[in-house]
Amino acid sequence: MFKAFQQSLKVLKANPVRTVLTTLGIVIGIATVILVLSAGAGFRGFIDAQIASWGSDTLFVETRVPPTTKNLGKASAGSADSSRAGSTIAITSFKTRDLENIKQINNVKNVYGMAIGLGVASYKGTEKSVIYYGAGVERFTMDKHDLKEGRFYTQIEEAGASQVVILGSNLANDLFLQDEALGKLIRVGNLNFQVIGVYKSQGAVGGPSADDSLYMPLKTAQKKMLGIDYITVGVVQLNDTNLSEVTAESIKQIMRQNHNITDPNKDDFTVTTQAQILDTFNVIFNGITILLICIAAISLVVGGVGIMNIMYVVVTERTSEIGLKKALGAKNKDILNEFLIESVVVTIIGGILGIIVGAFLSWILYLIAISSGLEWVFTVPLYAIIIGVGVSGTIGISFGVLPARSAAKLEAIEALRYE
Repeated sequence: MFKAFQQSLKVLKANPVRTVLTTLGIVIGIATVILVLSAGAGFRGFIDAQIASWGSDTLFVETRVPPTTKNLGKASAGSADSSRAGSTIAITSFKTRDLENIKQINNVKNVYGMAIGLGVASYKGTEKSVIYYGAGVERFTMDKHDLKEGRFYTQIEEAGASQVVILGSNLANDLFLQDEALGKLIRVGNLNFQVIGVYKSQGAVGGPSADDSLYMPLKTAQKKMLGIDYITVGVVQLNDTNLSEVTAESIKQIMRQNHNITDPNKDDFTVTTQAQILDTFNVIFNGITILLICIAAISLVVGGVGIMNIMYVVVTERTSEIGLKKALGAKNKDILNEFLIESVVVTIIGGILGIIVGAFLSWILYLIAISSGLEWVFTVPLYAIIIGVGVSGTIGISFGVLPARSAAKLEAIEALRYE
């Protein structure tokens, strides 16, 4: 076996261009697999950071249209209700009373509500469409995001429906460029608001980014912007996360009682735990990862076919050599081992180079993510390396068997006569 290995290396060194071209398909395929798995690990870390920013001890109560109810009242065209997430149906039953009742649950530590709308924010002729969030002041005791500058609004400002806002980092940059934002007045819809704070960059998982949004007191959003007395999202902080499912069920019971709902199929709300949110992301991302790996597998198969074709050419070129070795006593298994080892060595080299290239591309992706303000983690998982080496070795054996067997079956006399 050692002799066969030495012979294989000698042949590969004698034809460097052929060796490079043969391994290229394997390098591309393995690099793609490493990049996909590394990006997946980085993205999972980013998702975990986003969820941690809300707090792993939180769950969400949101309004929804009951599946068995066709129309509970459509918002009039152009009204504030129609702005919520593009929905044309407004659920108006989620009130502050619900939050007060939820707060009485033993495992609930804190809770706040939000009202959401769309508008145009402007400053000195610069305009930008934004999503604005009206949120109770309890948000700031639960929110894990820090301010870049300024302060949060107070309970007094909340109770008085003060016209103050906190801007996302991107929105502040778009409106004020290099100017100071604090203390300036911006216009949101038909009202003027004073900027009292600017958030640090938070990044985004998809959909509208918090960095492009603004935040104001809940009552300001309800009374002055939207003209409503209900909320659309409730955020609940728990004392014990191990009891999140039990607490979620208690919240459902309170909501059904307050909304006079006897059939769970007619719930006009949803209660979602952080674990459920993470599970949803995992299901989606696992599907995407499998799809990308399948695409990368096509490159690996193409590379394997290339190796098989090249090995057939090598067998043809070395037919006389094979005949001479058999005439001197080489057995079929000796010839088989030599060509099979040559094929495996090519793929292992391609696998190692693919891992290096994939890790480098993953590092480039990490730098791009960090420069974009995302909390990305650079990592090349051990299982990705194992998969890379294992797959490349398997391809070498699988696609090298036929040419190796073809070489081993050559008759010595016929091979010696071959020109």
